[in-house]
Amino acid sequence: MGETFISPDKVKALQERMKALGIHEADIEERFIRAQGRGGQKVNKTSSCVHIRHMPTGMEVKCQETRSREANRFFARRILADKVEEKALGRDSSKNQAIERIRRQKRKRAKRSREKAGAPGTGPA
Repeated sequence: MGETFISPDKVKALQERMKALGIHEADIEERFIRAQGRGGQKVNKTSSCVHIRHMPTGMEVKCQETRSREANRFFARRILADKVEEKALGRDSSKNQAIERIRRQKRKRAKRSREKAGAPGTGPA
């Protein structure tokens, strides 16, 4: 990937993560298409939207987060790595663990609020 505002450390970390997940650059089919929506003339003139397909899994990712093609290439690969990890690990993926942690926190809050609402002397008389 070329020059972009994304730090080289992040790019290297993504490449290592992709290697660990078994995602090789040769297995990725990449296309650049015109983005849609906000961004003005720049978006309408250039093909900055990135569409990648991982051939072994058949997963597709389309990214147009920024007006920069290189940044979108990075983000698309990161999203692809997330999808492959989620498919491979299922419940053990980092994304699912974070979601489950938030669910547990919400359950605790709801339980505390029910207990507080049901306590004697706290309601209207």
